[in-house]
Amino acid sequence: MASVLVIYTGGTVGMSVNRRGELVPMKFAQIQKKMPELRQLGMRVSVLSLPEPIDSSNVTPAEWLQLAAILEEHYPHYDGFVVLHGTDTMAYSAAALSYLLENLGKPVVFTGAQVPVGRIRTDARRNLVTALEIAAARHPRAGTVRVPEVCVFFNDVLIRGTRAKKVESQHYSAFKSENLPPLARAGIELEFNDNLVRLLPSSPLRVHQHLDDRVAVLKLFPGITERMVRAILSAPDLRGCVLETYGSGNAPTAPWFLQCLRDAHARGVHVLNVSQCEEGRVIQGRYETSAHLTDLGVIGGEDITTEAAITKLMFVLGLGLDVVATRNLLMQDLRGEISASQPTHGGLRF
Repeated sequence: MASVLVIYTGGTVGMSVNRRGELVPMKFAQIQKKMPELRQLGMRVSVLSLPEPIDSSNVTPAEWLQLAAILEEHYPHYDGFVVLHGTDTMAYSAAALSYLLENLGKPVVFTGAQVPVGRIRTDARRNLVTALEIAAARHPRAGTVRVPEVCVFFNDVLIRGTRAKKVESQHYSAFKSENLPPLARAGIELEFNDNLVRLLPSSPLRVHQHLDDRVAVLKLFPGITERMVRAILSAPDLRGCVLETYGSGNAPTAPWFLQCLRDAHARGVHVLNVSQCEEGRVIQGRYETSAHLTDLGVIGGEDITTEAAITKLMFVLGLGLDVVATRNLLMQDLRGEISASQPTHGGLRF
């Protein structure tokens, strides 16, 4: 019988209405009472709740490191894990945990709900029950773990943690898998796309314990001014910036803009170029408006999402490596976040 640990962090899935009519986190024990079907699953389900459940809008890197530490502590004792999390920042958290958990050999499935579990038309029950099934799933032929990755399961779709993006706030299909087909779909049966799932690692789990939050996101738009760009790129102690560009990685060629990037590069700021488009990839040099970026030290982010890019910057910068090693890692596929390569292990050893 498989054993799964459910880690409750907060979010809509476990919220109730307070006296002012606002949704606030409630104790997870109330969810267990509202979902008696959890006792009918053919697995051992244990529950661990953060001492103070939080709304996902308040999640910080400190919570990601706390989750990583909890998973490391309980890793030997369970076959899989389900993390109940608010939807607003779930994609960021799943990406961050993907990087922190190197050589992951067991499922860590993030899920939540658009409607609280106590409401009649809630999606919490279906999401949680299926997430538990995925966390306990074994390959029918090999008998090994089916999905040894950090993933997001929502509305019948299983998405790699570094590919998830929240795209909807009013319907149940809240998340989309960017630039990669889903790892599984839940219909009458669970249908896994085994060719896309990363293979079991050959090394033991390594949990990283540092993230560098001295990062920023700069989204370009027509009419953006030098003062605004310089304010971000010249921020004190800034070490990394995700530059959200147009199309396949295009940006202004105005002299002042190029000088801002040149100055940031000279200060040791790593700039990662990410497209604002939901699909496609950054190809620096395809157009004249992106050819200059490489010369200015900007790193092409390929088809990475903004969520995976900002957390990748935090993770790589947190390793404390030199400039060359840091840049090389930012260019590599570490956890399936870009399609340039598909490594068959949990990542590189640093």
